[in-house]
Amino acid sequence: QLQASGGGLVQPGGSLRFSCAAKGFTLGDYAIGWFRQAPGKEREVVSCISGSGGSTNYANSVKGRVTISKASADTVDLQMSSLKPEDMAVYYCAAGVQTSTIARDFTSWGQGTLVTVSS
Repeated sequence: QLQASGGGLVQPGGSLRFSCAAKGFTLGDYAIGWFRQAPGKEREVVSCISGSGGSTNYANSVKGRVTISKASADTVDLQMSSLKPEDMAVYYCAAGVQTSTIARDFTSWGQGTLVTVSS
């Protein structure tokens, strides 16, 4: 089971730190992806990190503004800065057997956490 947290209301240009905590399994055995879904849009990848933490990738839309990291054996963090209105979405973390940018490659999903970007 995964638990995502860290969303909220932030002003344009602000920052947020998301956390994905694993319960009942070891994060090191799985790749963790962060995805987001805005109203009326498809779910899209934000970033992904391998089980070892040695491989990461980022969507072009967030590259340079986002850092994914393994905060602990059971937690993966996503630091997002310079937030824009187009970053507004529900953010999800998910576990899969390998890094991927495709949502269906991830088999275990946490509940979403809402991000609102507004002044």
